[in-house]
Amino acid sequence: SLVGSLYILDEPSIGLHPRDTERLISVLKRLRDIGNTVVVVEHDEEIMRAADLLIDIGPRAGVNGGEIVFNGRIGEETDSDNISLTLQYLHGDRGRYKRSKRKWTYSIKVEGAMEHNLKDINVTFPLNVLTVVTGVSGSGKSSLVGDILYPAIYRHLNHSGAAPGTFRGLSGNLDRITHVEYVDQNPIGKSSRSNAVTYLKVYDDIRKLLSEQQYAKMNNFTPSHFSFNMDGGRCPECQGEGFVKIGMQFMADVTMVCEACGGKRFKPDILEVRYKEKNIDDILNMSVEEAIAFFGAQEDPVARRIAERLQPLVDVGLSYIKLGQSSSTLSGGESQRVKLAYFLSVNDTAPKSKAQKVLFIFDEPTTGLHFYDVEKLLKSFDALLAKGHSIVVVEHNLDVIRAADWVIDLGPEAGDAGGGLVYAGPPEKLKDCKDSHTAEYL
Repeated sequence: SLVGSLYILDEPSIGLHPRDTERLISVLKRLRDIGNTVVVVEHDEEIMRAADLLIDIGPRAGVNGGEIVFNGRIGEETDSDNISLTLQYLHGDRGRYKRSKRKWTYSIKVEGAMEHNLKDINVTFPLNVLTVVTGVSGSGKSSLVGDILYPAIYRHLNHSGAAPGTFRGLSGNLDRITHVEYVDQNPIGKSSRSNAVTYLKVYDDIRKLLSEQQYAKMNNFTPSHFSFNMDGGRCPECQGEGFVKIGMQFMADVTMVCEACGGKRFKPDILEVRYKEKNIDDILNMSVEEAIAFFGAQEDPVARRIAERLQPLVDVGLSYIKLGQSSSTLSGGESQRVKLAYFLSVNDTAPKSKAQKVLFIFDEPTTGLHFYDVEKLLKSFDALLAKGHSIVVVEHNLDVIRAADWVIDLGPEAGDAGGGLVYAGPPEKLKDCKDSHTAEYL
């Protein structure tokens, strides 16, 4: 009942089904109506349409963003439509991604799932297609996929791992998968020195390239001198972090740029080594897009390989992040897409008979994604499916549900009133399901 307050909400629709988003909008409007100001950072279409004022920042991401491309009400005639991707999608000028649907033959079946609120249900998960598990918030999706499906398959394949939730049996074509990956939104590295290029193993080539330069050879610098995880070339003061933490007795620690290296992470003589006028610090400060343009223009095969191996980051919509950007500064959704880029970059070089057939499980991969990025995400999923893998996605995003080959809808409500299998089948037939809240919004 406070009035005269400014509320700033950062992506409040994360993890919400469209039914729950509708409830959220009514709460936000009530806050506004009693005399408050509400500012929301959001990608959800319904929240955008409900706004009194829309501020669109872009036109693209990273170095190609940072400008206000629209500031007004939706529906007002404006020249911004040409440069605002958001308005192009909202006005229907830019069509949503239509993927060609895949048929399935093989599947895995979870029988008698009873963990938390699940009502002793049997659920079939098709293989070699895009399966979306949906339902209102609290309907049992995480219990089914995160607590039963993933640990049960992991245990079956590896004969070890955490015990799955309560269920009776696992059956079907388990021989058709060799590995299961749960791609969540946890950070990609354990230390603050980890970043996207170390995770994708591209940094090895960058270090190799610099160690082959004339100045490096004269000073006997090896690739390990260009690592910030090993002594030798990294700044001894900050241990290659670029900053130092100062412990405060009764307050939070203070982080300051390292005075010894000025945040450049390496010793001065290491920074003297240059490839085409760029030292290691210059390279790590390039965006993925800039690095691909720079390395791709060189004739050196190692440089060309660096450009090729960075391409999956562009494919998943991360062209704007910097090569040396610490993993701790990436959002959960960005970390998840770096993992996706890694799987896209792993070429199946083994003979077809020995090639890995992975079941990928994604938990809310559209978190923090614009319509434009959702399109890139779906194209990345298609690239994984083309390699013979299988994908299960827990998701509320209607564009992803619409694009799925198979939809599993749980519910009909949350908590004790949920946990049932409301619908399983192609999304096109979901609209005929009377008990499904998802059908109503789809």
